[in-house]
Amino acid sequence: MRNSLIVLLLLTSVFVNAQNTAIGSNEKLTFSASYNMSGLLTELAQVTMETSEVKTSTSTLLKLKCTAATYSKWESFFKIRDLYESYVSTKTLTPYLYKRDIYEGGYEKFMQYKFKYKTNTIESIKRKKRGDGSTWEEKKNINLSSSTKDLVSTIYNIRNLDIHKAKPGDTQTFKVVFDNEIVLINVKYLSKEVITTNIGKKECYKLAISINNSDILKGNNDNLLWLTADANKIPVYAKFKIPVGNGELKIKSASGLKN
Repeated sequence: MRNSLIVLLLLTSVFVNAQNTAIGSNEKLTFSASYNMSGLLTELAQVTMETSEVKTSTSTLLKLKCTAATYSKWESFFKIRDLYESYVSTKTLTPYLYKRDIYEGGYEKFMQYKFKYKTNTIESIKRKKRGDGSTWEEKKNINLSSSTKDLVSTIYNIRNLDIHKAKPGDTQTFKVVFDNEIVLINVKYLSKEVITTNIGKKECYKLAISINNSDILKGNNDNLLWLTADANKIPVYAKFKIPVGNGELKIKSASGLKN
C-alpha cells in the first residue's frame, strides 16, 4: 500500500514531445487506491494530483503537487500522509525543484532535489527521523544529465508524449532520480482499449511499465497504465504488482483540464 503513489508517479521516446500541450495550470485529478488484503481488493486511500502557477523573481513555474492519504477507518491499521511536489517549466515541464515528505506507518522521510543545469548537478537533501525522535540528515551532489527527471515531473511528462505515433511493442528506457539513485524505467506501448471509468467511457492508450534492478515493481507486463487517447492524456486506471502484493488506482474525478 505504501508504494501506491510511487507506482503512479513512476508509470511514465519514439514518443517524445518537448512542449507541454496537455497540462494546464489549474488541473485537479483524484484517484482511489486499492490493495489486495486477504484476497480481496480493498479501497484504502485517496491520491490527488494538482497543478498551479508559482511566480518567482525571474520566472513563472508550474507547481505539480501529489498527495496520498489513507481513509480514517484504516489509519489504526496503517496511516499514510505523503506529499510530493515538483516545480517545473510551464512550457517543457523541465524540473527545477523536487520535494518528497512522507509519513507511512510511523516511517518518516524528507527528500529535496535542486536541479542545477549550469553545473550538471542535483543538490540533494535526505532527512529521516530516528526511533529516538532525533533527525538524521545527508547532503550530497548527484550527476545530472539533461534527460533526468524526478518522480512527479515524470508522470506529467508522459502525458505530453506523442503516443499516437507509437506502434505496439515500441519501448523506451529513460532516467528518473529516486532516493539519490538513477532509476531506469522501461515504458512499452501495448494497444488502445476502451474502458469504463468514473468520468465516463474512455478510449485509452495501454502501457506496460517495468524498472531495471528495482524492488518497487515486479514483473514486466504486470504493471499497467491507461491514459485517455485524447489531448489531455489523463491517467484513469493503473494496476500494479509489488513484492508484498498487488493493487490498483482508479480515477474518481477530473477538473480544470487544459483541452
